[in-house]
Amino acid sequence: MEGLGIVFLAAVVLLFVFLFFSFIPVGLWISAWAAGVRVPLLTLVAMRLRRVPPAKIIYPLIKATKAGLDVRLDRLEAHYLAGGNVDRVVDALIAADKAGIKLTFDRAAAIDLAGRDVLEAVRVSVNPKVIQTPMVAAVAKDGIQLLATARVTVRANIDRLVGGAGEETIIARVGEGIVTTIGSANSHKEVLENPDRISKTVLEKGLDAGTAFEILSVDIADVDVGKNIGAQLQIDQAEADKKIAQAKAEERRAMAVAAEQENRALVEAMRAKLVEAQAQVPLALAEALRKGNLGVMDYYRLKNIEADTDMRESISRAAKPEGEE
Repeated sequence: MEGLGIVFLAAVVLLFVFLFFSFIPVGLWISAWAAGVRVPLLTLVAMRLRRVPPAKIIYPLIKATKAGLDVRLDRLEAHYLAGGNVDRVVDALIAADKAGIKLTFDRAAAIDLAGRDVLEAVRVSVNPKVIQTPMVAAVAKDGIQLLATARVTVRANIDRLVGGAGEETIIARVGEGIVTTIGSANSHKEVLENPDRISKTVLEKGLDAGTAFEILSVDIADVDVGKNIGAQLQIDQAEADKKIAQAKAEERRAMAVAAEQENRALVEAMRAKLVEAQAQVPLALAEALRKGNLGVMDYYRLKNIEADTDMRESISRAAKPEGEE
């Protein structure tokens, strides 16, 4: 029984020691003390109670202290609780200090909380970044299309990172400047001979206003000749005019066909009237014979004249050459 009591006591002691060192980061406190950072042990315990991992605050604080920066512990913890990246902010402060860039903790924390990479911004401030624009198509006044690409060298503006426009705005503005310059040229040859006029026009517009960058230079990487848009538009216009003329001609032809059909119908109507009138002739002759207005000999003479006329018409038709109406 005495042996079981000793084992139980030893287990309790080990459990207590394990829980003590798990909840109270003694090792981290020793590391900070060795690095010259004086952090009370109770402060680390309070971080645990506030659900703040002490390592995410103490290690960046050690880096800042070793780099000669005066950063307060409570401000690092407040930035972490706000959802920021403490380690990245401290790295950015160290990089800015080494590069001679004025960057306060409040500014770095604001940039980080705004969703921008503050460390990358400091690096771009030190080492300018080159932005490649997509191919921009524009048409000169002579109707020739030019395809141009540019490389924009920019440097991050720390003061305008919060609320400033990003790379997409720079690319859009440079593209607008390229289109304006090419569109104002009287001939595409002028642009091909002096592509630097595009760079000058773009830089004179102050395209970096309101952005998080400062444009250092705009270099035209390539200018290619595209389609002859003016000729293509003329061809399209001619094709459209041809279709309009064809439609009008078709309309006139349809009207002519309709008029022809109307005339044929009118001829048939007149023929019907003629046949109707001819049908009245025998009736009129019979009526004249009954009333005595026409004698029998007069009737025979009339029939002889009709027969003679029919014979003459038959002979005339037979005498005409074949194919002649």
